[in-house]
Amino acid sequence: MAPDPLDPNIIYGGPRFKVSRFHRDTGQVEDVTPFLLGEFRTNRTMPLLFSKKDPHLLLLGLNVMFKTTNGGKSWEQISPDLTRPDPGTPDSLGVFADSDPQKGKHRGVIYSIAPSPQDANLIWAGTDDGFIHVTHDAKNWQNVTPPDLTPWSKVAQLDAGHFDGETVYAAINRFRLDDLHPHIYRTHDGGKTWQTIVNGLPDNAAVNVIREDPRRKGLLFAGTETSVWVSFDDGDHWQSLQQNLPATSVRDLVVHDDDVVVGTHGRSFWILDDITALRQMRPQTLSADFLFKPANVYRYRRDAWTDTPLPPEEPAGKNPPDGAIIDYFLKSAANDLKLEILDGAFHVLRTFPNNDRPAPTPKELHVPTYWVRLLQELSKQPGMHRFVWDLHFNPPDVLSRDYPISAIYHDTPLAPQGILAPPGEYVVRLTVNGHEFMQPFVVKGDPRVKASDEDLQQQYAIEQRMVNALHDDYSNVQELRSLRAQLNDLKPRAKGALADSISKLDQQAGALEAGGSGFGANLTGPQAQSLTRLNSALAHVYEVVSVADAAPTTQAVAASDKVEKALAAAIARWNEVKAEITSVNRQLQSGGLPAIDLKKPAPAPPEDEGGGDEP
Repeated sequence: MAPDPLDPNIIYGGPRFKVSRFHRDTGQVEDVTPFLLGEFRTNRTMPLLFSKKDPHLLLLGLNVMFKTTNGGKSWEQISPDLTRPDPGTPDSLGVFADSDPQKGKHRGVIYSIAPSPQDANLIWAGTDDGFIHVTHDAKNWQNVTPPDLTPWSKVAQLDAGHFDGETVYAAINRFRLDDLHPHIYRTHDGGKTWQTIVNGLPDNAAVNVIREDPRRKGLLFAGTETSVWVSFDDGDHWQSLQQNLPATSVRDLVVHDDDVVVGTHGRSFWILDDITALRQMRPQTLSADFLFKPANVYRYRRDAWTDTPLPPEEPAGKNPPDGAIIDYFLKSAANDLKLEILDGAFHVLRTFPNNDRPAPTPKELHVPTYWVRLLQELSKQPGMHRFVWDLHFNPPDVLSRDYPISAIYHDTPLAPQGILAPPGEYVVRLTVNGHEFMQPFVVKGDPRVKASDEDLQQQYAIEQRMVNALHDDYSNVQELRSLRAQLNDLKPRAKGALADSISKLDQQAGALEAGGSGFGANLTGPQAQSLTRLNSALAHVYEVVSVADAAPTTQAVAASDKVEKALAAAIARWNEVKAEITSVNRQLQSGGLPAIDLKKPAPAPPEDEGGGDEP
């Protein structure tokens, strides 16, 4: 299958005798096969792929090679028959070789094509009967088969070098010869000489594919009949990269941007997210604690209106990490570990000091556990570790949080989340036992979003205003609740004038906590002075402004101004109430009772606080 690099709606593919051009937008399928009669030999998985250098050039391998530059409207044969004239009868047929000699005879086909990223006319071809050819002009071909590559050796995959035109890697599969040993060849001189590079691979690891990383020279990946392997030294040494991949036949793999995508036989396809750490790995890297430089990351918002997740027993894929992937290595166990996200001016935006998770509120316990985002561990143990920053700043100080019904399996965060980091430059700082490591990275805007930088700056400004207002409101609510809890404890012990003063103070404070903190932004009547209701109103405006990448609407700007003014008035009223505490404390002291201290922690909120719909 070959997606058109110039048009994502066009996909080429087809089994054995046919090449189809699929229009994804209309669902129509064209037959663009270069031959209508059976004059060429084909394979069930005939290679069909675009040139890495020329996005118009589509190549097709039969027993000869074809090319098209107009989407299959016409084709040109650019090679003679590149297969062996007579591969002979394989010894693996044993006693059956003489029973029907014709069954042992088979003419080969081109099984692998490797167009060079350096030159559109430089193309390598490997056959399923053990030939490797190369052309430098897309016309004249040279047989550069390694001398020890015998007939019936399948050239399962070729990969042309990304850094020069003389390099190619060849994965050879010899199943049909009852040979399960690994066979990988490498040339750096255009096929004049070849080296076998299998050191470290198990003796029974038949190889199906090899790929070179397009960004780091000498970083190779190989897929065998059971696993995936990596080499950091151009194939001189191999080590396992299996991780959690099932033991299954790896038929193909590609390096796509910063990920390795693996196609298996029987276990679907898998993705190793972000190989940035592998690209930065050097022999000295693991000699001490190390923080890898994160890859640049795109800021994007997941669908906020998804369906309820599938039940846990229903098979489903896993979403990729939604944020900046931070890899670090610890040489030995750390006693103290802290990870911080800083902006370009080195202001701390978020801190991850430990693995503590606050106890769930009753409302949180109403949702299925398999909805909830799993707690990330900032591991202190020796070895390689990965942490994902979700690109959100610290969550705002709201009185009520909840999980949305539009949940994601094992990845639903509490709402509201913190501000989504605007595009720009950031720094990750890892502190290990007092020793700091820092690496810069860039957050890029979603390329699908049409909002301008000015739009996003306006959005960010109001988000910050609402977050700051929520912080002010929240801290005052904690004082307010602390006051009312202490007054409630004092009421049974207060008599006479003191009891009247406590009752009056509680009544004044109660007006600032009227209406609860349920959903909405209704600021009429007494609710306009309620600090708890204002917290809900501020959170509502914050969520309206931050739900999508867009400039705030006129009505959202007006609402933010209104709620800030209401908060200022409520805090002024609260300060008036607090001024009465000094007088009450004198009365308490005279009566031998403890003074009111607003620094005492506030009690837990009521169980039903927050309103809204239950899932």
